[in-house]
Amino acid sequence: MTTYLPEYATRQRNSVGQPTTVLDVVIPVYNEQESLAACVQTVHAYLGEHFPYAFRITVADNASTDATLAVARRLEQDVAGVRVIHLDQKGRGRALRATWLASDALVLAYMDVDLSTDLDALSPLVASLMSGHSDLAIGSRLAHGAHVVRGLKRDLISRSYNRLLRVSLRVGFTDAQCGFKAIRGDVARELLPLVEDDTWFFDTELLVLAERAGLRIHEVPVDWYDDPDSRVDVVSTALDDLRGVRRMRRSRAAYDTRLAGIRARMGRGRVSLPGLEDQLPQAG
Repeated sequence: MTTYLPEYATRQRNSVGQPTTVLDVVIPVYNEQESLAACVQTVHAYLGEHFPYAFRITVADNASTDATLAVARRLEQDVAGVRVIHLDQKGRGRALRATWLASDALVLAYMDVDLSTDLDALSPLVASLMSGHSDLAIGSRLAHGAHVVRGLKRDLISRSYNRLLRVSLRVGFTDAQCGFKAIRGDVARELLPLVEDDTWFFDTELLVLAERAGLRIHEVPVDWYDDPDSRVDVVSTALDDLRGVRRMRRSRAAYDTRLAGIRARMGRGRVSLPGLEDQLPQAG
C-alpha cells in the first residue's frame, strides 16, 4: 500500500506504550453470526499484508438477537487488534457515530460485513486521507472506472437516488450509499455532532454536511458485487432517504453558522494529519 504518512508515525507510542492507531475499520453488524468471522479474518489478513501501520478492526454489534455478539467476543479474544462495541439499539448510523467518536485512530473507516466492495479499493481510500489530500473518502459504484455487478432494480434505484441528490441538494459526489467510506478522525469529531440520522441516511447526511462545510471528498471507483442475501429493505430505505432529503432541504439555514465554523477551523491545504505535526523532527 502506497501512503504518504511519514515513517516516524510508526514509531509514535501512546500513553501505555502502544503504537498510535492509524486506521480503525468499523464493521457494523446485525444478526450476522454466519458471516462475521470470515469477514473479520479476511479484513485482518488484508490489512496485515497491505497496511504497514497500526490498525484496529471494530465490530459494532447493533442489538443482534442471534449469536453475533458471542462470535464477535470470540474474535476479540482470538484475533489481535479486534475490539467489539455492543449497542442496545439498531441503526448503522448510530453504530458509526458511537464507534467513530469513541475511537482514537487518525483515520476512521467502515465497510459492510458482506464485503461487496473489493478490498483493493481500501488503499486509495485511506491514502487520500493520510496524505492530507482529502477530508473524507468514499467508494463509488457510479464513478468512471467502477465495475459493478448487481440487479437492474437495485441499479436503477441507486442511480435515481444519487441523481435526486445532485438535483435537490446540489451535491458533487456520485454515490452516497456505497458501504465503503473513510474520514479523518478530527473531521469526524467536527461533523458527527451535526448528523441527525441514525440509520441508512446517515451516510448521505454526513457527506452533504461535509460539502456544505467546504471539506474535500475523494471518490474511489470500486469493484462491487451485489450480495444476493442482503437484508436491506430497499423500498423502506428509499422512503427514509427521501424523508431525509426533504429534511435537509428545509433545515439548511439552521446549520449554516455551525458549518461556517467548521469551514474556518478545518480549512484546506493541510499536508499532514492533526496530531502528527508534533512528531516532526525539529530543526536545529
